[in-house]
Amino acid sequence: MNQPDEDLARRVVQHLDYGADHLDQRTRERLLDARKTALSYYRERGEPVRGLAWAGNLVTRRFEHSVHGARYLVGGAALIAALLGIVYWQNASGPASQLAEIDAGLLSDELPINAYLDKGFDSWLKRSLR
Repeated sequence: MNQPDEDLARRVVQHLDYGADHLDQRTRERLLDARKTALSYYRERGEPVRGLAWAGNLVTRRFEHSVHGARYLVGGAALIAALLGIVYWQNASGPASQLAEIDAGLLSDELPINAYLDKGFDSWLKRSLR
């Protein structure tokens, strides 16, 4: 600030101080009540969180509004369903289903028990499946 601005500011401060010093009691009480009311509505802002605690705060803020929460919930459920479908599809044609087919074939055939005990029976099964 230059010199004239500082003089003006000083005079304004002196005038305000003089006016505050010469207020009547009723006006001071009303100002005090208004100040208390304003302070009762004041909420302190939280300080920034350091470390991993920000992740929980982020999740809480994301799901505060029901519209956003429902949107993320539906998207997450669709993603989980898709992943479960892929896992099921991969396992449906895997070795477990092939073993089940072999077991079903063995149980439905009318082979004697000695055929299952034969050492060459396993190689015969492998050849017949090809």
